[in-house]
Amino acid sequence: MTRIAVLLSGRGSNFLALAEAIRRGLVPGCEIVLVLSNKADAGGLEAARKLGLEARAIPSKGVPRAEHDQQMIAALLAAKVDLICLAGYMRIISPEFISAFPNQILNIHPSLLPAFPGLDAQGQALEYGAKIAGCTVHFVDEQVDHGAIILQRQVPVLDEDTHDTLAARILVEEHQAYAEALRRVLSGEYRLVGRRYIKV
Repeated sequence: MTRIAVLLSGRGSNFLALAEAIRRGLVPGCEIVLVLSNKADAGGLEAARKLGLEARAIPSKGVPRAEHDQQMIAALLAAKVDLICLAGYMRIISPEFISAFPNQILNIHPSLLPAFPGLDAQGQALEYGAKIAGCTVHFVDEQVDHGAIILQRQVPVLDEDTHDTLAARILVEEHQAYAEALRRVLSGEYRLVGRRYIKV
């Protein structure tokens, strides 16, 4: 059974979608064993506790990045996690963090990478006049929103879209994409060639 940790900073909607997909048997062979947040008031922590999951805050505010990362790494190692899913975790993952879990960290981003990395991808897409937006699930490497792409889902950008309407439609796709990408990774039926994820 693959042991999964989820890292989040907010309400945890992608975490809840993953947890529900696992509960329903849509992502077999895994269990969420730990939910971590860098914010004590993150709504996702309380949601995790209501599901009976271990949930902890390791606050990052005012703590040097290297020190905070070491605390996170220690908690993940203690929980013997095999895979880490970032779900709205609003911290840049350091090289030391990545080297502790090579090719074991997944992230979901609300754009079709490499377009619109970083913060407010939905706003970037609208400002740029993009006609197609979407989401990407990828492995995490040392650059922001950059690692090998596992799965992408498209969302049309409508003329009448606002930031909120576009973000809401992308989020619907995110909830499906993350579970499917996790299922693909757990299957082991892939290889990484450079930054390319290739199904085998």
